[in-house]
Amino acid sequence: MTLSRFFIVGLLLVSAARGAVGQTAAPAHPTAHQWESEIRAFEEADRRAPPPRGAVLFVGSSSIRLWKTLAEDFPTTKVINRGFGGSHLADAVYYADRIVIPYRPRLILLYAGSNDLAAGKSPERVFEDYREFVEKVRRQLPPTRIAYISIAPNPARWHLVSQMRAVNDLIRTYTARDRRLIYIDVFAAMLGPDGKPRPELFIEDKLHMNATGYRLWRSIIAPYLR
Repeated sequence: MTLSRFFIVGLLLVSAARGAVGQTAAPAHPTAHQWESEIRAFEEADRRAPPPRGAVLFVGSSSIRLWKTLAEDFPTTKVINRGFGGSHLADAVYYADRIVIPYRPRLILLYAGSNDLAAGKSPERVFEDYREFVEKVRRQLPPTRIAYISIAPNPARWHLVSQMRAVNDLIRTYTARDRRLIYIDVFAAMLGPDGKPRPELFIEDKLHMNATGYRLWRSIIAPYLR
């Protein structure tokens, strides 16, 4: 082999090695880092005041994060709120080992999926992420029940209503086959006589709920906590 050919082969090998290293270093979920500070804050809070085992865990996106009256709304139930950011279902899967599994909850209530659709994910992709969450929890917490709070309608994302219904239908069908899974339908109750989202349930952004919206959720969810 001539010196020039040896040099070219060497460059190719170095390039391939760099590519392999880059692939190994890539995170399992490429957008997960954006929630890292929130997850670390949860972990620090857990170190200062360890939450009780066997509680009811609420986890998911901003509709859970913004539920500031959660403990007051369910005063006879030990609840943990681990809603974070504008997270996706895949984020709940990614961080389950840090903010789900360690609590060993008796029941998990998961709300996520709307942000996924808004980001362009298909209903099928959202459903597969939900199924992955279930399987991950099941591997480590077999007795724990998982309740999925249906994607809620809202005026800001009403253009995605067909995708919302599709995700809800996929998950409803899936949960019906397993007694340890629960589907909680908040969608229907949030629609008015005109078949559209009730405006009195939302704050000015027409996306997140106000106190009236959360009172409605409380009334729907409470029976599942007993």
